[in-house]
Amino acid sequence: MAPPPPPAYNQRSPSPSQPSGKGEVSDLKMQLRQLAGSRAPGTDDAKRELFKKVISYMTIGIDVSSVFSEMVMCSATSDIVLKKMCYLYVGNYAKHNPDLSLLTINFLQRDCKDEDPMIRGLALRSLCSLRVANLVEYLVGPLGSGLKDSNNYVRTVATVGVLKLYHISASTCVDADFPTTLKHLMLNDPDAQVVANCLSALQEIWSLEASTSEEASKEREALLSKPVVYYFLNRIKEFSEWAQCIVLELVSKYVPSDSNDIFDIMNLLEDRLQHANGAVVLATTKVFLQLTLSMTDVHQQVYERIKAPLLTLVSSGSPEQSYAVLSHLHLLVMRAPFIFSSDYKHFYCQYNEPFYVKKLKLEMLTAVANESNTYEIVTELCEYAANVDIPIARESIRAVGKIALQQYDVNAIVDRLLQFLEMEKDHVTAETLVLVKDLLRKYPQWSHDCIAVVGNISSKNVQEPKAKSALIWMLGEYAQDMQDAPYILESLIENWDEEHSAEVRLHLLTAIMKCFLRRPPETQKALGDALAAGLADFHQDVHDRALLYYRLLQYDVSVAERVVNPPKQAVSVFADTQSSEIKDRIFDEFNSLSVVYQKPSYMFTDKEHRGPFAFSEELGSLSIGVESAANIVSAQRVEANDQDLLLSTSEKEESRGPGNNGSAYDAPAYDGSAAVNAVSTQLDLVSLDHTSPTSAPSASLAIDDLLGLGLTVAPTPAPPPPPALELNAKAVLDANTFQQKWRQLPISVSQEISVSPQGLAALTTPQALLRHMQGQSINCMASGGQAPNFKYFFFAQKAKEFSNYLVECVINSSSGKAQLKIKADDQNTSEAFSALFQSALSKFGLP
Repeated sequence: MAPPPPPAYNQRSPSPSQPSGKGEVSDLKMQLRQLAGSRAPGTDDAKRELFKKVISYMTIGIDVSSVFSEMVMCSATSDIVLKKMCYLYVGNYAKHNPDLSLLTINFLQRDCKDEDPMIRGLALRSLCSLRVANLVEYLVGPLGSGLKDSNNYVRTVATVGVLKLYHISASTCVDADFPTTLKHLMLNDPDAQVVANCLSALQEIWSLEASTSEEASKEREALLSKPVVYYFLNRIKEFSEWAQCIVLELVSKYVPSDSNDIFDIMNLLEDRLQHANGAVVLATTKVFLQLTLSMTDVHQQVYERIKAPLLTLVSSGSPEQSYAVLSHLHLLVMRAPFIFSSDYKHFYCQYNEPFYVKKLKLEMLTAVANESNTYEIVTELCEYAANVDIPIARESIRAVGKIALQQYDVNAIVDRLLQFLEMEKDHVTAETLVLVKDLLRKYPQWSHDCIAVVGNISSKNVQEPKAKSALIWMLGEYAQDMQDAPYILESLIENWDEEHSAEVRLHLLTAIMKCFLRRPPETQKALGDALAAGLADFHQDVHDRALLYYRLLQYDVSVAERVVNPPKQAVSVFADTQSSEIKDRIFDEFNSLSVVYQKPSYMFTDKEHRGPFAFSEELGSLSIGVESAANIVSAQRVEANDQDLLLSTSEKEESRGPGNNGSAYDAPAYDGSAAVNAVSTQLDLVSLDHTSPTSAPSASLAIDDLLGLGLTVAPTPAPPPPPALELNAKAVLDANTFQQKWRQLPISVSQEISVSPQGLAALTTPQALLRHMQGQSINCMASGGQAPNFKYFFFAQKAKEFSNYLVECVINSSSGKAQLKIKADDQNTSEAFSALFQSALSKFGLP
């Protein structure tokens, strides 16, 4: 017998997750309408298939709100699966279509009285999930009935429904006296889940109401009374894991009356430390720690008691769970490292653990290291240093260095660190150099051994800024002990233009200065080149440091030596990254994200800690108008359809970007041929005294000749005569007129000018430029933008006639340039006003 032919392609049923065409939703609507009033056998099965399609389309984002009424009509069934899908659909579209939600009220209220408790509960949950303020009146009756229902599932749903009603309309919830009903259920209901839901809902409701209601405040305090707390503790084994965490969080806030009260609670919760759920164990741990804070001996015994359960949780479960538990264990280890010192092997890294778990374990190994276990811990960490996982290798080397700074077996650890330098791995060498620098600051007696090894490292093989800075610091600090130090520094200065890191250039200036003060004949030329390059550097800090050293040498070499290379004492203790206050705050927030983030909750929840200052969050980071004070002209708010003139956050930055060294300013790169001119310009720009160059002491010329700078500072050119144009100091212009003129007038002047580094630095104060230009009779209409682009609209008027000048000024703090567009009623005086505006802007930021 021949096999049957395959079905035709167009007869195949389409995938439920993808509509076959634009009319698919319309077809669904028609089929649902046909089935709405049908009582034929198999109708429910047909409805299921159609409901599945509707839910599938809704899940992938296809709008099926058009079948809302048909879905409601098809809900008249006793099939609980159909009910669930219908409720899911209604809950999804009710929030976006409040008017359509009215269609659901009748069948939901009817289902709330169904004989099947499952349907009653589902209907009540869906009714409370509509979240439409206009329908709250329909919730009160079903909720009241649900709270008194004989079935515990319905009561469980109703208790959560009360909280939903409170968030929709707090007054309706309180007026219906639902909180009192919840309190009665919490203390008398036989079902543990109902009790837990009541507790959770009441805590939230009374916390929100406490600010306005004294009665709610008293009720919230009553939750922490001894009878209520012991009521929950005696029933804690009946609760689910989530409910147990809610109860334990409540108990952690309870203030016991005496030590017997404390021990009674701890005895009741003793077996919770053996719970398989990590959240329950951590919540119980928090209770034990909080209750015994005032009992030092008992508190230490608590650490011993909770240690084993926490270590067990770390070794079991997923890496994410291990990390959460480890974060809390890390907090305890930092508070009492001696208690965990014998368990250091639990913190050894496993090969299959993710990086974040290994990193935390390395921090804990560092914390628990002491005289008895340092050798074993450092041996283990040295194994990690050769790991193919570079981040772990770096962290392990840092851990070894931290242990060395704790004064545990320093001799052997220094030898281990110096062996790392012989591994000839760039990342190992880089991290070790940073640590050797810190070790020498604390243990100067080890300088001979360290310098002997460091001297063999080629600076060409060290590229990371921190490592190169550490190497340069050692070359300058121990120049008298390192024979090749002047020549290594000289080669680094020759490659000044190729060094992108300002940190390295700053260290290089200081190191060559120290080397010069100890070995002047060999370092004389290199110091001259370094000062010339530093004075012409893009970066303001580098320029200022070079200028400081140059002025010190001009003044007195002995003073320069006391400033740059004074006698130093060994560093006894390195500053901690976190204050004790911060650590105590984190401990108080035990069993929360604060422990995982290692910072108090206000640092990642409060708005002021989320980012840097911006002008304003309104109108795309715009501040329209300025202070309406005596010195600032008040500006009116620009109309919504005129906002296109102003800078928005979505506007594409026209920045040319910083230079190779990451500088915030745009200046010509240093080269040897331009050194003299560059230094002269910089000395004129940032002069520390106001004496004329012709009166400079002869010592200045002697230093210049000694260092090979050849500087003869040219006399300052006379300032150009002020423009003849005079402006009205009391000019007034409303925003609408400004907008109209800006659209009508052509651009008279369009050019790019440079802004001084002092002016760019002063931009960090939002109103500084506005006040400065106001002093020059140029007023600000609007301002806005975010770094690096700042946009301003200015206006000015002639002194003796009503003739306006309008300016669009866009300052890029990265390139140090300002783009000007000037429009004027009188085109013939545009150039004169442009010169006056540029003169005013050039003075911004100068004393």
